[in-house]
Amino acid sequence: MKERPEIRPAQGRLGVLMPGMGAVATTTIAGVLLARKGLATPIGSLTQMNTIRLGLRTDNRTPLIKDFIGLAGLDDIVFGGWDPISDNAYESAVNAGVLRAEHLDPIKDELSAITPMSAAFDTKYVTRLDGPNKKTGANKREIAEALREDIRNFKTENECDRLVMVWCGSTEIFLRAGPTHETMESFETAMEQNDPSIAPSMLYAYAALMEGIPYANGAPNLSADFPAFEDYAKENGLPICGKDFKTGQTLMKTILAPGFKARMLGIHGWFSTNILGNRDGAVLDDPASFKTKEESKLGALDHILQPDLYPELYGDLYHKVRINYYPPRGDDKEGWDNIDIFGWLGYKMQIKVDFLCKDSILAAPLVLDLALFMDLAGRAGLGGIQEWLSFYFKAPQCAPGLYPEHDLFIQNWKLKNTLRWLAGEEQVTHLGREYYE
Repeated sequence: MKERPEIRPAQGRLGVLMPGMGAVATTTIAGVLLARKGLATPIGSLTQMNTIRLGLRTDNRTPLIKDFIGLAGLDDIVFGGWDPISDNAYESAVNAGVLRAEHLDPIKDELSAITPMSAAFDTKYVTRLDGPNKKTGANKREIAEALREDIRNFKTENECDRLVMVWCGSTEIFLRAGPTHETMESFETAMEQNDPSIAPSMLYAYAALMEGIPYANGAPNLSADFPAFEDYAKENGLPICGKDFKTGQTLMKTILAPGFKARMLGIHGWFSTNILGNRDGAVLDDPASFKTKEESKLGALDHILQPDLYPELYGDLYHKVRINYYPPRGDDKEGWDNIDIFGWLGYKMQIKVDFLCKDSILAAPLVLDLALFMDLAGRAGLGGIQEWLSFYFKAPQCAPGLYPEHDLFIQNWKLKNTLRWLAGEEQVTHLGREYYE
């Protein structure tokens, strides 16, 4: 392991840039603005509400994470972003229908002042959404350069010391990494040739990396998880992470599945279906975009349960995922799971989970935490993939040849041990022999 890095202090303003200024982004912004005014509590945010144990259990050292590691403060955050729909943040939040007037009215002026920059957007990659606020150029390289100019202008105009970018946009169609994604040279050539393997989200990731900005991908599409960007990020000390915010049904799977495995309970089948009616639901109604999401949602169980090691328990597991667009539900997503398990002597049992959740309410604290932790990683010079932030993702990005860790509890342990390491504190192993010697 390399020596512990020196962390630059979180001085000055932190700009948080979000491609996609829909329900998730505006819910995040509103929550932070309300918390600043003392009108709301940032529930769900580890950076704001969680403590971290230091030393022995008997030491009683459990500071808040935000006080322990020196994160940027909420008062220092400036928000910006891009969207093909030109509504300001207040108008977008009203249209999204996530937050009630009692939460929007006190911050109407601040939200109204946040207007989206013109987006790098193409309906070939998100077919069920469109708007007039889009960039044009002779090729994708020109559009990427325009994004870089947006970033520089935003930093100057808002007097930001540092920036981070968190993708909050819609799920793009399913793409696999190929020759165009191998090196920066091949990627830049492909942009100039308008190669179809280069999606808009990749242009944002490219612009972020070229401007020296950490990049987190909150959607399941291919964005920064290929060799060209991973190598560049590592070589230049730029943090990247992803992908796909872990909010509803997959959150429940990564809580329940580790419990079944820990108790060596078998699983015959796990059927999952979702209904949601927000912009995300409309986008996922397109089979090409759903394919991207399906790939992300299916992987968690396989990696947690390890059927190759436990074939009698999980070797024949049938796992099915469905997402249905149902406009009347709006942002109130319902995730329904039927789990067929078996126990001692093979006797069958069932568990049913009906999670009526609010998608953007669950995603907003993840955006905030990722922005603050990625800024921390940037100030510490931690380049490349930030696997310690797997806690926040359905399909965690990890080193080539390494399987991703999906178990929520291991992910949380890894996150906190990374913070301890960064601060020069002892790792917590939970061995506990010292209490009995």
